[in-house]
Formats: sequence, C-alpha cells, structure tokens
Amino acid sequence: MQISEKYNPQETETKWYKYWLENDYFHSEPNEKPPYTIVIPPPNVTGILHMGHMLNNTIQDVLVRRARMQGFNACWVPGTDHASIATEAKVVAKLKSEGINKADLSREEFLKHAWDWTDKYGGTILEQLKKLGCSCDWERTRFTLEPKLSSQVIKSFVDLYQKGLIYRGYRMVNWDPEAKTNISDEEVIFKEQNGKLYYLKYKIEGTEEFISVATTRPETIFGDTAVCINPNDERFAHLRGKNVIVPIVNRAVPIIEDEYVDIEFGTGALKITPAHDINDYEIGKRHGLQIIDSLDDDANLNEHGLHYAGKNRFVVRKEIAKELEEKDLLLKAEDYINKVGTSERTGAVIEPKVSVQWFLKMADLAKPALDVVMNDEVKFHPEKFKNTYKHWMENIRDWNISRQLWWGQQIPAFYFGEGENDFVVAETIEEALILAKEKSNNHQLTIDHLKQDEDALDTWFSSWLWPMSVFDGVSDPENKDINYYYPTSDLVTGPDIIFFWVARMIMAGLEYRKEVPFQNVYFTGIVRDKQRRKMSKQLGNSPDPIELIEKYGADGVRVGSLLSSAAGNDLLFDEELMLQGRNFATKIWNAYKLIQGWKKDETLKSAEADQQAIEWFGNQMNKTIAEIADQFEKFRISDALHLLYKLIWDDFCSWYLEAIKPAYGEPISKEVYDQTILYFEELMKLLHPFMPFLSEELWQNISERTPENALVISQQKKDATFDESIIKDFENSKELISGVRNYRQSKGISPREDVEVFTNASSFDNENLVKKLANISQIHFATKTDKPSYSFLMGGTEISIPLSETLDLAEEKIKTEEEIKYLKGFLISVEKKLTNEKFVANAKPEVVEVERKKQKDAQDKIVLLEDKLKTL
Repeated sequence: MQISEKYNPQETETKWYKYWLENDYFHSEPNEKPPYTIVIPPPNVTGILHMGHMLNNTIQDVLVRRARMQGFNACWVPGTDHASIATEAKVVAKLKSEGINKADLSREEFLKHAWDWTDKYGGTILEQLKKLGCSCDWERTRFTLEPKLSSQVIKSFVDLYQKGLIYRGYRMVNWDPEAKTNISDEEVIFKEQNGKLYYLKYKIEGTEEFISVATTRPETIFGDTAVCINPNDERFAHLRGKNVIVPIVNRAVPIIEDEYVDIEFGTGALKITPAHDINDYEIGKRHGLQIIDSLDDDANLNEHGLHYAGKNRFVVRKEIAKELEEKDLLLKAEDYINKVGTSERTGAVIEPKVSVQWFLKMADLAKPALDVVMNDEVKFHPEKFKNTYKHWMENIRDWNISRQLWWGQQIPAFYFGEGENDFVVAETIEEALILAKEKSNNHQLTIDHLKQDEDALDTWFSSWLWPMSVFDGVSDPENKDINYYYPTSDLVTGPDIIFFWVARMIMAGLEYRKEVPFQNVYFTGIVRDKQRRKMSKQLGNSPDPIELIEKYGADGVRVGSLLSSAAGNDLLFDEELMLQGRNFATKIWNAYKLIQGWKKDETLKSAEADQQAIEWFGNQMNKTIAEIADQFEKFRISDALHLLYKLIWDDFCSWYLEAIKPAYGEPISKEVYDQTILYFEELMKLLHPFMPFLSEELWQNISERTPENALVISQQKKDATFDESIIKDFENSKELISGVRNYRQSKGISPREDVEVFTNASSFDNENLVKKLANISQIHFATKTDKPSYSFLMGGTEISIPLSETLDLAEEKIKTEEEIKYLKGFLISVEKKLTNEKFVANAKPEVVEVERKKQKDAQDKIVLLEDKLKTL
C-alpha cells in the first residue's frame, strides 16, 4: 500500500495504540517463557505527566518492548500511589474553598471527600502514559490504597510489630505546619536563608547582671527551660548553679553545663528549648528539663506565648525583637545566613516537635540490604550511587512511620485504656478485642471500648512493598504470580528517592521473600533547563509533555529525550532535541517512501556493486546489533540509541540506499529490492522499542500482517555474526568516495562530471561500488599521473585525480603551498611534544601513539602535496 506523502503522528499513534490494546499484546500471564518484569515507580494518583515522568517511563518502555522482542514474557505493572500528604493537602484546600473545615468533619466524612477527589482526578497520569506509547499491562493496574494492597500493608505492620521491630515512642519529629503532619528526616530539605542572629540579655536571678545568649529564633523563648554553658568555659565559672530570668517570660530557669555547647559560637551560652530543637531536646533529656511546647500545629504561638498567643511564628519574630529592644533586653542583631529545614512536600519551614510516634527499627534491616548492593547482587547503574547508598545505610536512623493524616492506611493499633501500654496491634478490630481482653485481663471489654490509633502510615510504608504487593505476595506468598514474576528484573527511578524507596524495597524484599526485589537499578538523571535549573511548575520552565507529543509526535519526543540522557546524568532539556527526534522519523518515512517508489524488475540481474553493498550492510547491521546489545547490558540506553541512529541515518539511508539506488527512471532488481525490504524490516524491529508507532506503521505497510505477526511481538535478530574485514574494506571505500566528492565540492565541479583516479594500490575491494557512488569513469591501478592533480591519502594508499582543465593552476599552486606551510607548522608542534621526554614518559601509551600517528599522517601528506606541486 502506498504511504502518504508525510508522516502523521497523531493519526498513527491513536490507531496503533488502540490495535495493541485490542489484541492484548501488553498483558502477561505466567508461562514457560523466562519472565521480564518491571514495576512502575507509582506516580501520585492525582498527578499529571511532567518531564521527569516522561523520561523515566520512556526508558522503562524501551526496556519492556525490547525484552518482549527478545523472547521474554514481558510484564510491566502500572499503578499509582495514594500520596498521603499531597492528596490530603489538595482535598483540604478544595474543602476550604467550599467553606468546609477538615476539623469539622469526621474521619469517614473526610475520606468520602478524598475518594471522590481521587475518583475525579486520579488516573489522569496513566492515561497520559498511553499517549507516550507505554506498553504497560493495564489489566494489572494497582493503587497503593486499594483494599488488597492496604491489607498487605497492615499485615506487614503487625508482623514487624510482633517481631519487635516496630515500637511506639515519645520523640522529636519534623513537623510540617502546612500539611499538619510530621515527616521523615529524608523529607526535610535544608536551604540557606538570610536571617538575623539576636543577642538577648538573660538576667541573673536577683541581680542586674546578665548573660548574653545568641539565637536565630527569639520567638521560641517562651519554651526556654534552661541556659547552658560549657563546663570548660571559665568565663562563666562564677555563674554555675545560678538561675537566669527568661526575657519577657520572666520565668526563672537554671544555668546548666554540657559539653555540647561550642565555646566559640555566639556568646558561648545557649538557651535550651527542649520542645523546639532536636539538640536542645537531647540536652533536656540528659538534664531532666521540663518540656514546654509554645507552638500549636499551625506554628502559631499558643497560650505559653502570652500576649503573642495566636500569632504566626514569623510575625512574632519581628514583633518580639522590637519589644526586646524597647525593654533593653536586646544587645544587638546581626545579619546571619542560616540553614533552615523545609518540607519537601509543601515547602513550609519545619518545626521540631515532640510527640508520640510509631517507629521502625532500621539497623537490623539495613545491614543485609547494604550487603546485597555492595556485592552487586543488586547492581546500580551508574555504579557511583553505591557510595551514596552506603553512606546513608551506615548512618541510618529509625524510620518514623506514623503521619497525622487521615488519607492512608490507618495504624492498626487499638487502645483500651489510658495507660502508656494500654494498646494492642492486630489486623482487624475483632482480633484486637481478643488480644485486649488477654492483655488487660478484662473479659468484659467490647469492640466499643476499643479506639483505633488516629494516625495513618507513611506512604513509603506501602510503596516499600510494591514489587511484592502488586502480585499479592505479602498476603498470599505462594501464589503463581509472585513465584513467577518476583524478583523483578529492572527498576528505573530517580536518584532522589534512593533512600525513600529503593533502599526500603530492598529491605522489605529481603525481610519477606529472602530475595532482592530486582536485579538492576537504573538511575535516570534530573531533567533541567538550559540554565541547569531543575524543571518545576514554580519556575515555569517545564514544558507540558502532552503538548510536546502533539507538536513532535510521541516517537519524536521519546527519541529527543533519550538522545541526551546518559544514566545518572542530568538531561539538559532542549526543544531542538524533540525536533531532531521528529526529523529522524521524517528521514525514516522518506527512506521507505523512496524504496516503495522503485519499479521492480524480476528479470533484472543484480549488479556486482549492489551485491557489494548488500554484503557490507548485512555485516554492518549485525555488528551494530552486537554493539547495541552490549550497551543495553551496561544500561547505556542513550548510547544504544545513538548506535541505531547512525545505522539508520548514515549507514542505511546515506550509504546503502545510495549504493543500490537505480538510475533515474530505471527499475531495480527484484532480488535487491527484496533484500532491501528484509533489511528495512530488521531495522524496524531494532527501532520499535524507541519509536513504536512509526515502526509499527511502516511494518504493517510493508505487507499484510495478521495480529500474530504485528511488530510489537516480533522477535529481534539475536545471532549477529559479522566479518570485520568486510566492514573495514567498506570504510576504506567510503573514505575514497568522500575524497572524490570533496574534490568536486572544493573545486566547484559538478557531481555528474566523471573523473579518472590514479592510485599506487594494485586493486580495490568494492571497485564497482566505488565507481558508481563516486562517479569514477576509470581507476588506474599502480600508476601515477604526470598531470597536475588533486591528491589525498586513503589509509596508506595514495589517490590522485587529474585536475580539470577548467581550473586555474596558478591559484591551485598557491593553495597547495599554503596547505604545505600549514602542515609543516602542525608537524613542528607534534614533534615538539614527541621530543619532550617528560611528555613521552608521563603520558598514557595510547596518547603518545595518537601523536605519532598525527606525525606520520602529516609527513605523508606533505610528501604527497610536494609531489603535486612539481606538476603545477
């Protein structure tokens, strides 16, 4: 069937994606084939596609489609994450816009709103992934908050609690006042901010004498319960055992001594606020200090803040500085750059807060999870991330797994009394009642007496089970899916969640399956703009991937994003790359259109030049297949694409098609045509993982295919044997052809004007092919011309072309002399290096060899040009 003049991505993409889905090509069930499994890093359920998602999922799709075409039973499990903090924040904001306060709703009422929100906005991103061409097994789509997955999360919590790995404790946490929940240490991002260092006067009780204390947060003085000095600081020896009066608060607190205090920092005296600083909290514990929390959950001053009660912490900071100054309690305020902890989720400044939380002990889980990465049982690509992983795992802290949220799996702890240990942990309230009766020795208890913990689990506590839970492996550890698909093959993710997710999945896999969850982790880079800024909505520097797909086609966008995306290295986004991807699609389309336009003649015998081209391209393609396989082994996806790009654009389109192209208006041998189509089909198989839509469209156009013969499930060539000598011979031929073409171009001679060639070689491989592509009328072997000529070297072989009689020989002589002069200058610089004993002794042998080659090439060319000069 004749293809259209231009490629239409929109029409093609819709048609073939529908066809793939209708024929169930993406669905996988356990069978006799080896499995290839990828689980998607689940995006937020209410999220939309951004550039990072686009890059990450394109790479996953390339791996999955290639595995399918390599004979694997490929299974790519899609799904979304309930994203506790982000989703709850959106629902709260929506309710607020409707005049509804979350605090006025019951948990059940709020969750109904959350599910309505999720049903309305959830899943958009999965539909967008279809536009990109992602070949996910959509029948296996999972959601971290669906009942089956939630029950596995609860089951694992109970199991870990029973093993003594989960405990409830009174600790200082990172409070996000915007999200109204605590967050983990890994979710705190420290940013430099300009602030002030305030020097306050703390008067010694009963005197007018004072001790100066420096603080960046004067609004926290309402929670001060001591002033601390270093026991080795003789400046304050006379104050030991005395009390000071907290400014404005007028509370007497003790002066205590602790070696934590840095004598050199500030004034050497530290105000201790155990409720609002992790270090103060630890000092407070050591000295038995009272904890006074002076901030509410919104980070406003509470009743302890006296006349500032109800005001925001940052407003109070300014106002209290003014009051301190008026009361002569402020010595001075200096500009100060401070590192401030902010929430990765909301951007709010974190408040340290003491509260009762649930924790998972990490030390015992971390050790085996570190070992499997360090011994390459789980391989990181690129390997440099092993050091990052090692540092974190060796300094790991217990994981705070509780969140003050309602959207998420509710912690399965049930309280039956007011005592600190009056609770039980169970998967259901019915099981909890049995345990509560035993623990309390009160058999009169009923379900109504039990109150479940209000907190939800950290979202990561569900997604750390993802490679197992998507196959119901925690609830049903012997089912056929988990036993067939686990461990998964490869994970593609960003290095920014190496601790949140990658490390924890490895821990969970080893804990529950005694196996690693995946064999390889491919870390993508971060997509940045040309100024190297991370793309974000706030900066407005991130294009909409869907708009890019509409403009350049999904295949163009896929190729454009992969061309500059080496593993672990940031991708500098440039829309020109998308254009390059689209141009590549156009090039392939036009190449097929050219082939399709040739008339076939069954009686015509193939020429020797055609056979030479066919033999070369078959070997070149097989060599490239082997090189591509090697790059995939190393997870160098971008490099694999570059190899394929060159094979199609340069080798096939620029050289092979030119070599076999019939003269204008003439037919082509059917034998040559059929071989060309076979080569084109192999190229479409190689191209399909990268450009699925275009390749399927052309594949289906070549001949009528049944659903069993669709490209998406065709098998790529694996046995890629090749003869390196044939490839090398053709490289020499290309060099000769290019030399003749350069002669014509530099001398302004028409490509149609044939030329004669003289050479000191006794013969050429591919002689007929060279004559055809370079338009050479005759090659004189082992002969020198005595006419003025244009000369160049092909390896060690001299090539001379008698100059056209229309050329100005005087001008040619001047140009030749200038070229000799340049080469002699170049030769001096090279020889200067080679006579430098220090350079030769210290440089790598291959570097020295390169310089020697430069020397020989320059010397040979000078001899050639000086011979030419004699004839001018």
